Amino acid sequence: MFAFEFMRHAFAATGIVAILSGLVGYFMVLRGESFAGHALSHVGFAGATGALLVGMPPFWGLMGATVLAGVAMGLGGRGTTHGRDVTIGLVLSCMLGCGLLFLHFLTTSATRATALLFGNVLGVDRAMLGWLLVLGAGCVLAMAALSRPLLFASLQPETAEARGVNLRLVSTIFLAIVAVVTAECVQITGVLLVFALMVGPAATAQRLTATPGWGIVLSVLLAIGAGWGGLALSWWTDCPASFWISALSTVAYLAAGAWRFTERGAGADAA
Repeated sequence: MFAFEFMRHAFAATGIVAILSGLVGYFMVLRGESFAGHALSHVGFAGATGALLVGMPPFWGLMGATVLAGVAMGLGGRGTTHGRDVTIGLVLSCMLGCGLLFLHFLTTSATRATALLFGNVLGVDRAMLGWLLVLGAGCVLAMAALSRPLLFASLQPETAEARGVNLRLVSTIFLAIVAVVTAECVQITGVLLVFALMVGPAATAQRLTATPGWGIVLSVLLAIGAGWGGLALSWWTDCPASFWISALSTVAYLAAGAWRFTERGAGADAA
């Protein structure tokens, strides 16, 4: 399958997005902001369809809408999205409705807009791959600079604030990064299956280890495994890659839960 250029592009793009998803997703799950990430993907759908309606590339409409929404979420709270599920849910449904409205008025580009719902990783060209790489490198650098205060603010927010950490600023920057990663992830899994790469591997990693460093590494490896495994299975079975990515992510999460349950049972028997 690597003899085909579109498959090489697909594996490269999935690898980039999986690394970002595993890294950012770990902190999303740790901070309890998974629902916010899901909402950003739906906001991005509205931005992408709106961009198509005015003749712009959908990726940039997706990116612009998610970043604006992420910054707004960060500025609208006291350093966390906890307690704002109702507001986020209303924004999510409203923006998805706007996306459907834009889709209603689209004619020639309707197929491109519909593909945003489930992703089109096999359609990633060299130019898009370059943008994914540039934006991904920027997100990794931003996370490297933000990781220490972000981890502190996630685990002990009151203590972090007392030590001078600006919780609102940290949250705003982090959600802006989440928005960029969400926009990239939509290219692989689509709007409806963003959880497959951004939440599944991270949640699985946190079931397997409580150490942040190892948890982040494991989250990234699991995301890469789900992404590349999904592509390979798609090639061999002729089923959509997004389906296999979400299936592998779910199976890994359930397997981690079963392993944890077995370990607890063994520990109780030993005691």
